[in-house]
Amino acid sequence: MIQLNDIKAVYFVGIGGIGMSALARFFNEKGVRVSGYDKTVTPLTAQLEAEGIAIHYSEEVDLIPKDVQLVVYTPAIPKEHKEYQYYLQNGYSVVKRSDVLQIITQSSLNICVAGTHGKTTISTMTGHLLRHSGFGCNAFLGGIAVNYNRNFWASDNNVCVVEADEYDRSFHKLSPDVAVITAMDPDHLDIYGTAEAMEEAFIEFTRKIKPGGWLISKHGLTRYSDLVADNHITYHLNDVNATVHATNLKVQNGSYVFDVVFGDWLLKDVLLNVGGLHNVENALAAIAVAHVLQIDDEKIKAAVAAFKGVKRRFEYVIAPGEGEVVFVDDYAHHPEELRALITGARSLFAEKKLVLVFQPHLFTRTRDLADGFAASLDMADEVILLPIYPARELPIEAVTSELILNKMKLEKKQVLTKEELLNSVKEKVDSNTVFVTAGAGDIDAMLQELKKKIEA
Repeated sequence: MIQLNDIKAVYFVGIGGIGMSALARFFNEKGVRVSGYDKTVTPLTAQLEAEGIAIHYSEEVDLIPKDVQLVVYTPAIPKEHKEYQYYLQNGYSVVKRSDVLQIITQSSLNICVAGTHGKTTISTMTGHLLRHSGFGCNAFLGGIAVNYNRNFWASDNNVCVVEADEYDRSFHKLSPDVAVITAMDPDHLDIYGTAEAMEEAFIEFTRKIKPGGWLISKHGLTRYSDLVADNHITYHLNDVNATVHATNLKVQNGSYVFDVVFGDWLLKDVLLNVGGLHNVENALAAIAVAHVLQIDDEKIKAAVAAFKGVKRRFEYVIAPGEGEVVFVDDYAHHPEELRALITGARSLFAEKKLVLVFQPHLFTRTRDLADGFAASLDMADEVILLPIYPARELPIEAVTSELILNKMKLEKKQVLTKEELLNSVKEKVDSNTVFVTAGAGDIDAMLQELKKKIEA
């Protein structure tokens, strides 16, 4: 395996992805020459260019550097990609993001957050708790931390917080000192085939935990007894059978105040200014990590209170008090995430009508989880479905947003194009509405236009 110190120049095929850009920033800050390709200009690629990273946007072998020691690619690019093929055929060291994380984390104390949902928020909260408290960490995140407007930061402390991705089993390359598992619900069935195979992958992940290490898992996971670690504790929002849980939970001015119970340890009056009950539960996991690392109680509380959230995770486009309508945007793209999103919005705005716009992500996921999507979306008062965002996939016959629509019991439901949504959104909302957009595709590119229409 290539050693970190041997890398003087690195090239990224698909540099604009959230996980890839974190690695690009890591190397850039280490003084390594970083360049890359992506197919589109985005706010994130523009930021990378402003940080001194050279990026081009056309797939051309003539534009790529030949004097690099490492080429990192994303599984999202097609295998016939010309630049990828050039490096492969000419004997370069061509690796995935997970291989690079393996190289980086070989000799560090590692906190690895895995699970089919919640991992971005928990890893970001954990990284923030370690940074804000002065403990220090290198953070490789799958989302943009609002506090720092970044998905990566460095520290002199040899500690890494890593979002451990279960897609294509890449998290098996990590060696956690502390591992968190948030959920093992079926997802990525295009890779795993069955829910059982995916559960096996998580069990295998726990076997990577170092001797004397910790596993912090969501209480009630299937196959709980098969998850292995020298120290295994559980967390849950309010189940007293979990090692870590919340009590005395109150809503105050759109924020949550609660006490944390961790065995015999009690942390009182924790303030969280991020919406959604699922985020209280996410905070419990991050607080558990901080306590395991022996961070001071008051520093933990101060860090949680200062946490501003993750972009596109229960993010206010129009916050309460800013306008007539409350407008929330979220990355939710799985039935359980939608359920948590809707429950979270209801917990804060119980009296308001909830209008939800959902852009399904991937044809395979829509096909495999259509019943679950329909059941979760039925919890809203009105639902608008956009056409499926294909990402890396080709269309599948008879798999459209109508598949979900036809399984829903809700009366107020329809499929609209983006243009139709923009033209009709104003009449769907009033001062008694919480308007929610959700999806992992490109729905976030519409947010400012939707905001303008709503405020017009």
